[in-house]
Amino acid sequence: MARVAFIGLGVMGAPIARHLANAGHEVTVYNRTADKAAAWVEGHGGRSAATPAEAARDQDAVLTCVGNDDDLATVTLGADGAFGAMRSGAVFIDHTTVSADIARRLADEAEARGFRAVDAPVSGGQAGAENGMLSIMCGGSAEAMALAEPLMQAYAARIVHIGGSGAGQTTKMVNQIAIAGVLQGVSEALRFAQASELDLDKVLEAISGGAAQSWQLVNRWPTMAKDEFDFGFAIDWMRKDLGLALDEGDRNGALLPMTALIDQFYAEVQKMGGARQDTSALVRRLPK
Repeated sequence: MARVAFIGLGVMGAPIARHLANAGHEVTVYNRTADKAAAWVEGHGGRSAATPAEAARDQDAVLTCVGNDDDLATVTLGADGAFGAMRSGAVFIDHTTVSADIARRLADEAEARGFRAVDAPVSGGQAGAENGMLSIMCGGSAEAMALAEPLMQAYAARIVHIGGSGAGQTTKMVNQIAIAGVLQGVSEALRFAQASELDLDKVLEAISGGAAQSWQLVNRWPTMAKDEFDFGFAIDWMRKDLGLALDEGDRNGALLPMTALIDQFYAEVQKMGGARQDTSALVRRLPK
């Protein structure tokens, strides 16, 4: 059993923390909205802390799942940040999708303070978090992974150590680039099938057994056909992630013309009122 602090109890963080508690770890939680932390403790045990530093003090591991680079910097390096309270020999695991720059910065800070850090963004969405079936892509040293992996096994279906610090975040960018392209293809395919007056269920049955098969096709085609989008991974968050990928592409020289185009398509859906809808709402910009 480990003593664990979990910072950030959103739609991903709350179930991840629950899996850690269910695995027998002693969990202390912090959330910017204190009522949410209190509700989590009431439902799952453990205790809540008033600040990230209080949550992190004397813990074996500190995990974060917050919103963006600024949020992560605040809860780690801010005046009441976790890093100022973490003990030597502990491990920091970040599940936020952020820039590779801040991942490398936090790894350097951790090393200077005598503990380890892993950047570990996840894929699998809210359902993956709820069911403990996330895919986790990790950046950090082998020593950091040895400390982090036993904890992550409580809520992961797949854990892959990609490379050094920042490699987890850049791999998450790869993931989001690929998803965006697939969703644009599925959107156009669906509208083409509708224009052809085909039976959409039979089309899905036919093409999901061949080379066109993908998670997005199988899981989102039925809901896209029904114009159901009020669930899942919000377009606002996808645009944040694609922005990170486009910025990294500017730095590493990778050309991302399709990603840039689909990012603008998502901007159109935001203007249509779809900012909090699932990423599959990309199809809304294509007329029936």
